[in-house]
Amino acid sequence: MQGQGRGTIHPPLGIALDGDFGHRLDALLAISMLSGFAAKGEARQIALCSSRNGLKAAQLADVVSGFYAGRPVVGMRGAVGATPQGMVGMPEAGRVDEAPPLAAILAKKSPDGSAVYRSGIASVRDTAENAVLVRNVLLAQFDANAVIVLAGPASGLAGLTTLYGARPQISAKARELVVACGSYPSGAADPSIAADVAAARKLFADWPTPIAAVGSEVGAALAYSGASFDTDFAWAPTHPLVDAYRVRAAGPQDVPASALAALLYAVHPDAGYFKVSESGMVSVLDDGRTQFTPGRGTHRYLIVDPAQTDRVTKLFRDLVSAQPPARPGRRGGD
Repeated sequence: MQGQGRGTIHPPLGIALDGDFGHRLDALLAISMLSGFAAKGEARQIALCSSRNGLKAAQLADVVSGFYAGRPVVGMRGAVGATPQGMVGMPEAGRVDEAPPLAAILAKKSPDGSAVYRSGIASVRDTAENAVLVRNVLLAQFDANAVIVLAGPASGLAGLTTLYGARPQISAKARELVVACGSYPSGAADPSIAADVAAARKLFADWPTPIAAVGSEVGAALAYSGASFDTDFAWAPTHPLVDAYRVRAAGPQDVPASALAALLYAVHPDAGYFKVSESGMVSVLDDGRTQFTPGRGTHRYLIVDPAQTDRVTKLFRDLVSAQPPARPGRRGGD
């Protein structure tokens, strides 16, 4: 473990984001929100993983991350990768998600016929397995200076605890796991949970750090403004999040934002943005429902504070739509 001596200056909190980027627009928005936190020096993206096995979703995450990265970096095999690590994690097992709906933006063409959005991910060899990627980046973090945020099926993350030597590393390096899935204290089945019930059950049962759960009820109460896509991104002539919103929405509508709430809590848990339940345990039922039982345990769930709703939704909008910093040596973010 790294030393924690006097005078040691820690970098901002490291966030490993594992999201269902091909199906959940709020997971894609969380990539841009994390960029907003990074620009303010409040957090860092240390890993980016797609929750489902499928190249298109990984490419979509790579495109959005690259759009906000400030400048591209060289990834594996010389490809231009977008993430700070040059790759996106992706589960190796499970049904392959060939055509997630939001990935339709990858087919968008410019007037000359070239692709508007390009990814450095050409094949599965340009990705890393989620659990291995997260374990490896955790090793480089100061103790308790990382948080893992899950906004999708647990398919890729559940295996992290079974990797050799991973459990003590998770306990030392990760302050918390924040899960933007389920409904609390109980409610309807969540598609992200139902997509891989066994993985979700394993994650909640085996994870060695405290878990904060952010339910769909939080995402609905703190929805991201659909009007933002018409006004707040005008600084970019074409924008992957705006195009993803157009693919998702049949008309103007707000976006349930549990992933954004999870990320905000991960970065600022003590800022008073949310109320938090008593401690207990989250269990996963066979049909994909989650159930919270108070008492002994290290799980809690977030509760919307009506007095903070306007403050939180405005912060979502400010962070998600913030223009990325200019690339070195160039002006105006060109």
